Amino acid sequence: MRHQTLLAATAAAIFSFSGQAFAEAATEVTIVLPAGPDRLDPCETPRSVIGRIIKQNVVETLVELNYQDGSILPRLAESWVQDSPTQWTFKLRPGVTFHDGAPFDAASVIYTMERTIDPALTCITRTKYFDGVEITAEAVDPLTVRFTTAKPSPILPTLLAQMAISSPNTPKGVYTETPIGTGPYKFDHWTQGQEVVITRADAYWGDAPAITKATYVWRAESSVVAAMVATGEADLAFSIAPQDATDPVMDKVYPNSDSAMFRLSVDIPPLNDIRVRKAINLAIDRQAFLGTIISDQATLATQQVGPNVFGWNPDLTPWEYNPEEAMRLLEEARADGVPVDTEMRLIGRPAMFANSNEFVEAVGEMLRAVGLNVNIETLEMSQWLEVANKPFDPARRPNIFLTMHDNNSGDAAFTVYFKYHSNGRQSELHDPELDAQIETAATLSGDDRAAAYHEVFRKIYQDIVSDVPLFHMVNYMRIGPRVDFTPTIANAVELQLAQIKLTGK
Repeated sequence: MRHQTLLAATAAAIFSFSGQAFAEAATEVTIVLPAGPDRLDPCETPRSVIGRIIKQNVVETLVELNYQDGSILPRLAESWVQDSPTQWTFKLRPGVTFHDGAPFDAASVIYTMERTIDPALTCITRTKYFDGVEITAEAVDPLTVRFTTAKPSPILPTLLAQMAISSPNTPKGVYTETPIGTGPYKFDHWTQGQEVVITRADAYWGDAPAITKATYVWRAESSVVAAMVATGEADLAFSIAPQDATDPVMDKVYPNSDSAMFRLSVDIPPLNDIRVRKAINLAIDRQAFLGTIISDQATLATQQVGPNVFGWNPDLTPWEYNPEEAMRLLEEARADGVPVDTEMRLIGRPAMFANSNEFVEAVGEMLRAVGLNVNIETLEMSQWLEVANKPFDPARRPNIFLTMHDNNSGDAAFTVYFKYHSNGRQSELHDPELDAQIETAATLSGDDRAAAYHEVFRKIYQDIVSDVPLFHMVNYMRIGPRVDFTPTIANAVELQLAQIKLTGK
């Protein structure tokens, strides 16, 4: 009898444990990314590989962009007012603490600002958003911060929607691999090359989300990723290739705010000749890629922002496909002594977008067909970033460099300085006239601001020809039956777990 009682008790314990484990598993999700993070620093959240994991999940911003209408919503700041063209005051949410117990207050906001704009770190939040903006922050009281800019900054709240607030215990001057924020989830662990895990923060100041744990894994092969969701191994996956998006129930297409282009080394022969740059544009049959390698819902680009961005120029038309004219321009340049036959690097990166490797291979054939000498190179993330960002190698060969740029913040200011100003971190240009136009446009409002950016994009596209604009992209997201979620343009750089519902399936 005693033996039977012991067996029954053991069985009950096992059943209770397994039932608890099942209940926990029912509120946990696995998300597949196209590539793994190289770091998890809060000041790098504008990069999709990082932002999709920690932005608004682990670390939060003072204000949040409403991607549907471009309005600004409160987050860690409850309200704000513009005191003058160069000054804004923000009231902070009371009673908020960081995951490490540090208080969220004006001092922590100022600390984050100082850390973000510190040149000791090449944070993309600084180089993409705050470069060219001379800004200071001061505490009015423990829950009030005043921001002052040297020049008028009419979109400062939109700018601050990009700055993730991290604990004042986050060290300055070095990158961190353990983000500490105020969000509904806290960082659990990062196993290099395998996974990142975040878990629900029970002391969160807002509503508790349904998901208790999220595990992020990464796979480059689209068919593998699609199968993981189809078989239940994962719940949600980014960047499904068009040919693998075969299930209309699970596969959702959405604009992702990314624009693809080739950046050209405009100072290095033969790319320092505008005829060669025009020939490259004319040699690529962009239309042929739509519906084949690239989704038929993508659109041809003329500039590095899409129609969703304030300042996009609607009057520019895509380059035509004209290989004969490309060959004529190259021959003309050759006759004038331009070293047209110089080998150029055609550079891509694995999983930059679905089918990106195949795209680069096809473009290489098109460029060779008009007589250009290109050598295809596929670089891993760290190598690619070295080419993408300054300081550029002074001895570099001419590059035709594939890049993706997202501007889901809604204003051209977040593109043109970063990509085209002489001091922009990813700019190959040094045109004083263009610099002045970019700087002036950032201080304007309304129609004047739009007109100024229209002219900036026209000059870049027609007069300088510094790029090869390609496509405004879309993504396919595969969503499994356990979750209820509709992707939007916001998911280009973030995925708020609190917005995902569980179906109980």
